[in-house]
Amino acid sequence: MKTLNNMNSNDITVILPVHDVSGKFNEWYGKAIGSLLQSQVKPGKLLIVCSEDESVKSFMESWEKPSDLDIKVIYNNGETDFCSQINYGVENCDTEFFSVLECDDEYSNIWFKQFNEYVSYYDEVDVFLPLVVDTDPNGQFIGFTNEALWAMGFSEDLGHLDNNTLLRYQNFQTSGMIMRTEKFTEIGGFKSSIRLTFAYEFLLRATYNDAVIMTIPKVGYKHTNQRENSLFYNYKLKEGFRLEGQEAKFWIDTAKKEYFFTTDRKVAFEG
Repeated sequence: MKTLNNMNSNDITVILPVHDVSGKFNEWYGKAIGSLLQSQVKPGKLLIVCSEDESVKSFMESWEKPSDLDIKVIYNNGETDFCSQINYGVENCDTEFFSVLECDDEYSNIWFKQFNEYVSYYDEVDVFLPLVVDTDPNGQFIGFTNEALWAMGFSEDLGHLDNNTLLRYQNFQTSGMIMRTEKFTEIGGFKSSIRLTFAYEFLLRATYNDAVIMTIPKVGYKHTNQRENSLFYNYKLKEGFRLEGQEAKFWIDTAKKEYFFTTDRKVAFEG
């Protein structure tokens, strides 16, 4: 079992994907970086994975990086969807754990400290999920995510997420999670073709491959829903994607079929 003395923030790389810097990006990005700077325990590294868009390059070249964070900027010259950017970040990650920070989201200032405390007692866990506060783009509270695992009788093991529970309930959030890098790679990473149910499919696949997942019952992350120009917003706006009706059923059913495979089999909705 690890102790707090030999488990520290240097074991974590935060991966932050950037594909577009238009609109209010500077404001959102400042809050995301600020949440790292205000953390009681800071992560060891920040890895910013960027598209090769010229406006993104220009922003990064002019951005004054905080001196008290170990920051590296890399450019993904392949697919720049959210899943591909995270996968590319993990490929370039040399720490035992990584976490995902969306550019319009924020960590709570206790999240990494809480992780240190929990991993010292639950060293068999592969994925630590935060209790997520969901808000709209104006900061108005919508609800919590991941908290149900601490309700008696919800899952097979209190606080833990299992495959049978996932087959009944789909609403779990992976952004903000802290996961073992090796385990993520072992089970194949995120699948970009699965679109908005990629997180659900990933959790199904993780539990199917014996990953141990638990929620730390502390608010660790604030997630902004439906920010204009976000990747998920653009899926809906530009591609006509609506997570409702026949299409919603297709993507949920697809996740339940595809989690048996570690490779992305490039599925698509044709309805």
